[in-house]
Amino acid sequence: MAIAKAERLMNLALCLLGTRRPLSKRELRDSIEAYVEAFGPGRGAAGSDDSFNRMFERDKDDLRELGLVIETVESLDGEVGYLARRDSNRLPPITLDAEEAAALGLAAKVWQQARLAGAASGALQKLRAAGLPEDVDPYEPHSALEPRIPVHEAAFEPLMLACRDRRPVLFDYRKATAARPEPRHVEPWALECWRGHWYLAGWDRDRGAERVFRLSRITGKVRSRGTAFTAPVPDVVTVRETVASWAGENADRSALIRLRGGSGYPLRARATAVRELDDGWDELEIPYGHGLDAWLVEFGPDVVVLEPAELRADVVDRLRAVAKG
Repeated sequence: MAIAKAERLMNLALCLLGTRRPLSKRELRDSIEAYVEAFGPGRGAAGSDDSFNRMFERDKDDLRELGLVIETVESLDGEVGYLARRDSNRLPPITLDAEEAAALGLAAKVWQQARLAGAASGALQKLRAAGLPEDVDPYEPHSALEPRIPVHEAAFEPLMLACRDRRPVLFDYRKATAARPEPRHVEPWALECWRGHWYLAGWDRDRGAERVFRLSRITGKVRSRGTAFTAPVPDVVTVRETVASWAGENADRSALIRLRGGSGYPLRARATAVRELDDGWDELEIPYGHGLDAWLVEFGPDVVVLEPAELRADVVDRLRAVAKG
């Protein structure tokens, strides 16, 4: 909605809510600045009654569609007036049980490290003022837990807003196997945190396919594009499932690797078997699934793939691609 129209609707709503008696079209036309500027004296054709009536009817319909209850009242002399009674437009009292209150409390606390912390805290205070129980501990029955969503990437906020507003974005992205970042033109769908890292799912326009991007690999600024989406947004966006699959979480096979001692702790955490060798290296057996080769490349010279042969070949190919870049 354009700013001018939003301001006009807000002024009309305030005028209808603030009056104690029905206001006629003429009174509203003379009271609201946007109507005066467009249809006041000396405006020529633009100030005709027909033009004003069409705009007023559209504005009134828009306010009703937004949920404002506007009454039409006819006076004794036959003149029609409008008003929005406060009791008809007042929300019912907020009633929350202990579990609902705890869920809202957790939702507000979880954003303490993000820029939304102020808004979340303010919303929680308003809910408490409206009846949210003060004695409800949002951490019960898990008082030992301290929920946090780590947000360190500068790309998080612009991408969050782009997902909300359905605006395409442009950013530079460095793949794990690439030496230099490449531009990506993406229609963002959803952001999700998985194992301490944020990921963006969306439609990659240049590749014509769905893609998932790790925010820590976005370099530079995220630029918005004022165009519409070209691909439909799925009802369910499975970010975590996609990343888990790429990381081998859903693997049904095993890979055997050599890992330098004192390195690769994420790999050690995933290992199903570890054997210490005499040369300062360890031998690990880890789940093998789609995307494991890209993950192993990130550990550089600290990892050597022993088997299977196709995984070893994939890792070697990726390392060669990085070296050529």
